[in-house]
Amino acid sequence: MNKIQVLRVEPMKYPEFVEIDNSLESLQAQVDGYIEAIYPFDDAVGIICNDEGKINGMPLNRALYDDHGQIIDIIAGNFLIVGLGKDDFVSLDEKHRGKYMQMFYAPQIFVMKNEKIEAIELKSAKSLESTERNFAEYEPDI
Repeated sequence: MNKIQVLRVEPMKYPEFVEIDNSLESLQAQVDGYIEAIYPFDDAVGIICNDEGKINGMPLNRALYDDHGQIIDIIAGNFLIVGLGKDDFVSLDEKHRGKYMQMFYAPQIFVMKNEKIEAIELKSAKSLESTERNFAEYEPDI
């Protein structure tokens, strides 16, 4: 089986490089369902995410931005950053490994402010643990 090294990004976690089988089944297992490939960057990389992540209520993960820093989409659930070969997905090269690790490094939470969704980056392990604890303790009144 052909293996590739990709960047896996999970909600509320720091990204990590993993080696996976380059197969449909493996990609589906990584994103917990049917895959969708999107290509929002000029680089030879793609994002593999769950095709129905938002519809199925998966946790919001990371925002994608336009050239002006405005949110254009939010990926729900786990996703992978993969390299693009001629006919298939390939391992990320060194240049793209660093660039996309930095781009997606900080976990994000999302809030409504002035009728717009904003992403707040959690840049330290302490803030991440505190946020997880606060969300875990929250029980909505029903």
